[in-house]
Amino acid sequence: MKVLVTGVGGQLGHDVMNELAKRGYEGIGSDIKETYSGVLDGTPVVSMPYVPMDITDAASVEKVLTEVAPDAVVHCAAWTAVDAAEDEDKKDIVYAVNVKGTQNIADMCKKLDCKMVYTSTDYVFDGQGTKPWQPDCKDYKPLSVYGETKLGGELAVANTLSKYFIVRIAWVFGKNGNNFIKTMLKVGKTHDKLTVVSDQIGTPTYTYDLARLLVDMIETEKYGYYHATNEGGFISWYDFTKEIFHQAVELGHTEYSEDKVEVKPVTTAEYGVSKAARPFNSRLDKSKLVENGFAPLPTWQDALGRYLKEIEI
Repeated sequence: MKVLVTGVGGQLGHDVMNELAKRGYEGIGSDIKETYSGVLDGTPVVSMPYVPMDITDAASVEKVLTEVAPDAVVHCAAWTAVDAAEDEDKKDIVYAVNVKGTQNIADMCKKLDCKMVYTSTDYVFDGQGTKPWQPDCKDYKPLSVYGETKLGGELAVANTLSKYFIVRIAWVFGKNGNNFIKTMLKVGKTHDKLTVVSDQIGTPTYTYDLARLLVDMIETEKYGYYHATNEGGFISWYDFTKEIFHQAVELGHTEYSEDKVEVKPVTTAEYGVSKAARPFNSRLDKSKLVENGFAPLPTWQDALGRYLKEIEI
């Protein structure tokens, strides 16, 4: 199987390429930069074939996909800076990347009759209530430009193709790029008191584990909408921070112990308004994965433990 992966300069694309290599598939990485720009960690992605592509340019997408002629495209490229997306001068580029770029990929997948994976987000919903969102729920109500444009990407895929997997994820972390865990570890070194939001609820997603699932998916024809995060239950960002520090201490990093850093829970209102509205309810129902024969991801606690050993704390 030959697979083109977009966004290999980011967290998920990096891990999908390595998963393809692990299974002996032909993976071709792509991103906007002329050469691979992700972390040089000695894993296969660093030396695997790479082709620059601007997903917002239909001609660029047509040229690359025609030349590569993949069996599947795993589309990880996206504008993910949620707050910056709200800036008036950024809205056009966010739309171009998340909606038009995805449409360009979908159009070529249709032309080449190949499978497509599109990773989306719980931000397509309004984040209210406490019930986990169902993958086939069509009650869309994004509260931010990021959410609107990711929904636009979903609709581009679903309205263009029949051979697609739309996979919504949440609270993503991986080795290649910035994320909540790295931020907390950084501020925990320089502050003795932290306030973390406790009324936004969801489950983290480790890109290493997610990559395995996405490659499992393209080995099948069980198309449709899915939700995928790690197992281990629903938590708040506050709970997540406490566990990050707890596990860091267990690995010998005593600078994160409770007597050195105090972590205090606050409401979103107390924390202060961010440019983009954040969902309170990021709970995703993942039962459809098992129903369709896919192995669920390990617990987020287990994923966090493996991740902390992977990165330099």
